[in-house]
Amino acid sequence: MRRRTTLSMTATAALALAALATAPAQAAPADKAQVLASFTQTGAASSTAWQAAHNDQARWAAYDFNWTTDYCSKSPDNPFGFPFKLSCARHDFGYRNYKAAGQFPANKARIDSALYEDLKRVCAPYGTAKKASCNATAWTYYQAVKALGD
Repeated sequence: MRRRTTLSMTATAALALAALATAPAQAAPADKAQVLASFTQTGAASSTAWQAAHNDQARWAAYDFNWTTDYCSKSPDNPFGFPFKLSCARHDFGYRNYKAAGQFPANKARIDSALYEDLKRVCAPYGTAKKASCNATAWTYYQAVKALGD
């Protein structure tokens, strides 16, 4: 009986450790501000990390992030065929979550800059003329959110 109890406790502990190992995001919601910041930086690594999280939102459920989006709001999501939709979704993520945290004004400029960098990354693979057109459109989108985004 004693051996069975010890074995049962060991198995329970192993299952608990396995659960923690497979769900690190849910194990540490106290770091929500740091995770939010990491998902809203201007660099490509931040964008890539956000896209991975966006594609696996259940893993981040404990953080209670707001993933809703209207994409590029009243502007086209794919202007002139340029796929800006996902970049706009990350921008919405930053706006919505920093507003919920009461820290939007202090982070707005960076979130807007992250949108611009994301849009330029969308434009990067195009040839010269098309890339110039895409970058001009990206600049227009950036100027709009910089001036009008709230």
